Amino acid sequence: MRLRLTSALTFVCLSAVFSFAWYAARSGSGGSVLDLNQRQLLELRQRLFDAEKENKKRSQELNSVLNEIKQFMGELASTSGNFTDSTKLNMLSLANRLPIHLSNIHYYLPHLQEHEAGIYPNVVIGQGRTGVAMVIGVPTVRRAKESYLMDTLQSLFNGMSEEQKQHCMIIIFVAEVDSKYVNSIAESIRSRFPKEALSGVLEVVSPPASYYPNLSNLKESLGDSKERVRWRTKQNLDYSFLMMYAQPRGTFYLQLEDDIIAKPSYIQTISEFVVLQDSKEWVFLEFSQLGFIGKLFRCRDLPLIVEFLLMFYKDKPIDWLLDHLLWVKVCSPDKDTKHCERQKAYLRIRYKPSLFQHVGIHSSLTGKIQKLKDRDFGKNSLLTAHVNPAADVTTSLKVFQHFTLDKAYKGLEYFWAFAPVAGDYILFRFWQPIKIERYLFRSGNEEHPGDIIVDATVEVLPSASAGGNSGNLKIVKTQDGYFQIDTFKNGIADGIVNPNLGNIKALRLSIHSGSPTWLLLSEILIKMQ
Repeated sequence: MRLRLTSALTFVCLSAVFSFAWYAARSGSGGSVLDLNQRQLLELRQRLFDAEKENKKRSQELNSVLNEIKQFMGELASTSGNFTDSTKLNMLSLANRLPIHLSNIHYYLPHLQEHEAGIYPNVVIGQGRTGVAMVIGVPTVRRAKESYLMDTLQSLFNGMSEEQKQHCMIIIFVAEVDSKYVNSIAESIRSRFPKEALSGVLEVVSPPASYYPNLSNLKESLGDSKERVRWRTKQNLDYSFLMMYAQPRGTFYLQLEDDIIAKPSYIQTISEFVVLQDSKEWVFLEFSQLGFIGKLFRCRDLPLIVEFLLMFYKDKPIDWLLDHLLWVKVCSPDKDTKHCERQKAYLRIRYKPSLFQHVGIHSSLTGKIQKLKDRDFGKNSLLTAHVNPAADVTTSLKVFQHFTLDKAYKGLEYFWAFAPVAGDYILFRFWQPIKIERYLFRSGNEEHPGDIIVDATVEVLPSASAGGNSGNLKIVKTQDGYFQIDTFKNGIADGIVNPNLGNIKALRLSIHSGSPTWLLLSEILIKMQ
């Protein structure tokens, strides 16, 4: 591959920005240096934008190659299976075009210029599945004591339905170069999960020895020992290789580790949470608060992620580098830390409670005992999300902090407001009149069980085109034309809308008396027919 000048400039620019941050913190440098840094930051951002455009182009090229491969394999299936020299040449030509999504890798790993095969994985188990909705990456290494890999895989498969297995795949990346050990792990997996190995939902791959640079002469940094620096450096390289291999296989990529357990129906929960995201700007979604566990990326973004990791793979752990990437994208040196964190929150969106728990005690770093636990894993969900019909949502209640009604309606956060008074309301005005099959409003949650709706009614407003049937119903009608169809009982309103009311253009929750406690809505469901 040909080295790009832009890569060198990006690297220099990033180095300059981080160097400035350190220098400014030490010396309190002023205006001229700040202006220089701003220019460098703007240049860096432009480089990143250019890189993103290039990555999209590479993804299109890669899809074209994959389509050729699918067509070619279809032609092979219709033959007798005797491969001519021409056939073998075509297969080799297609294979050599596969790793095109990171053409700058020789710049960051220059030893690969002499080892072209260093970026081609050894596929021990695999059926070449592509075009899936979700690719799950699980790196694993030889542990001095206990291995958790089989239990991790069992937990992951337990959380998948048979239908979901058709649209997902799990890639086990055995990050070892001892072929005997790699094959033994593959055979153990094949023996434990024969159906998954045969169907293609499970793959086992390993890197060639030539992929890794010399890791014996790394400099100590961040107060870590040489052994720990080597461990975290190799880990960055492992993640990068796995991501490069997984990138062309699906739409989303979920990063896990080999010593976790998953909650039941985690695939369904992740899928629903992705659908609820209005913002197209997010870089990753978090389904665990620990390290690099449970991070979901778009596959099309992986080349940019990997390129950034390889720039600094010797310097910091991967979760720190990921945070730096967000900083580069949205933070400004002339803004405070709080502003930076708010901006990063748009790129890193957290789901609660966590879907994955770390169970390993013996780390892959020899001698290290790691008792990290995700405190959110065992909690019940503070919010039950649903996909609701398009509507404008308003309320007279005073909202607490960021717990807005709009976020609750979209399933992103529960709604939380100060104590209501008589006459307060919550209003959902639909963009188009709809037939409502069912509604459910649940107030309070595990952390705030007392913040429930007490004296309130559910009211609907039929569209102007509704027939005369509504006048014959024995339902209380308000002065402004709403029909009271239900009351809250024990903080919950759950029911159906009488079909005689026809299409509904608005639904309202009306508060009839004040309450000493706050009000919290943890579930909003409006289901259309």
